[in-house]
Amino acid sequence: MTDASAATWEDEVAALWDDESLDDEARIAPMSALAERAPVVAIGLFELAGAHDAAGLEADADVLYRAATDAGLAEADPARAAQLVIQHASTLRNLGHVDEAIAMLEAAPEHPSTGAARDAFLALALHGAGRHDEALRVALEALAPTLPIYRRSVLAYAADLTHPPV
Repeated sequence: MTDASAATWEDEVAALWDDESLDDEARIAPMSALAERAPVVAIGLFELAGAHDAAGLEADADVLYRAATDAGLAEADPARAAQLVIQHASTLRNLGHVDEAIAMLEAAPEHPSTGAARDAFLALALHGAGRHDEALRVALEALAPTLPIYRRSVLAYAADLTHPPV
């Protein structure tokens, strides 16, 4: 596939995601067709997984996310690989595999394409596991860099949530 045809494919994927006339389930068939002609198999699998995920078909999305990872998404597209971690962990949490979601998110490196999303979804997973103080700590620590004032106080209170003062 040429760079031009890969760019066209990317444009088609973006247009499909932006098409508000389709509901999430109706997006699966055209995404499947796009995935079949993806410039890289792993990228096509990732986009198809996302379509299943958006439609609430988490079990199918789980299989596709794993396939995209196994097909080498990290090497093919590091930005999408970072997004896959967030999306897959969220899917795992929804499927009741909270501990796997937490482990995946904790191991995930930061990436500019996801910003603080890793921490937001980690907080959700920790909350889902009943680890409420840890969840709030993660959320506050993710928020702290955006605060123009009170950053140090917020970080100190966040640390106290899981390491109370003696």
